[in-house]
Amino acid sequence: MSLLANLTLVFVAGFITALATGLGALPFFLVEDISDRWYVALWGLASGIMVAASLFGLIFEGLAEGTAIEIAIGMAAGVVLVILAHRVLDGAEIDPQEYAEADYKKLVLILGILTVHSFPEGVAVGVSFAELGLEGAQGPMVLGVTVPILAVFMTIAISIHNVPEGTAIAIPLRSMDVGEWRMVWWAVFSSLPQPIGAVLAFAFVRVARDFLPYGFGFAAGAMIYLVLTEFIPEALETGADLPSRGRPELTAGVVVGVAIMVPLALV
Repeated sequence: MSLLANLTLVFVAGFITALATGLGALPFFLVEDISDRWYVALWGLASGIMVAASLFGLIFEGLAEGTAIEIAIGMAAGVVLVILAHRVLDGAEIDPQEYAEADYKKLVLILGILTVHSFPEGVAVGVSFAELGLEGAQGPMVLGVTVPILAVFMTIAISIHNVPEGTAIAIPLRSMDVGEWRMVWWAVFSSLPQPIGAVLAFAFVRVARDFLPYGFGFAAGAMIYLVLTEFIPEALETGADLPSRGRPELTAGVVVGVAIMVPLALV
């Protein structure tokens, strides 16, 4: 099997994981309006999903590939990215015909961080294909070549992992009155770096492995900081007029989000 055919197969696997992100926005086709109570709970759900994915997914994966110091360096870089993104967006030109200023900045920030976050997952998919086409590889036959079992399971695992992340992306977009199909598009868009990362990692697997711990830490740091500086404050602001300022709903959402992600992390 030629190198181009191998790269194409790896790209398709990464693109499948990206498409799975769009599935997370589909429930909003059935929901016309959501009360403040549900909004707070959904913000909590998104927060729980993202923090659990960072802690039990990205950080654990990073520790399996490198040291705690490498993960910490990557996380610090991720936090710096969010801070710099805030500063850049403070001076960004806003189109008032599209969004209110605050909502536009939040949209760009959330999608930007999640897009950056998706790249290491694509790298993980690409690395799992390292034995593609090599003698001794074990797994199913696709287009006349043996696909490593690890690649099959990694593609499935990342796809399942991306569905609730698509929901996490759709929640803030829904609060900005973004249309349903545009929510699906933005969810998929946020994961488009995955097929790119998969191809690059497959082509340069040895180099990619060296940087994997930093990449996982980078994504985890950016996601956790985003939750703490954007998602939680937004939930508390939305629930300001609710009993107990919406904290019970927020807590319940976080717990459910973590409960969803922990079994997926074990997969």
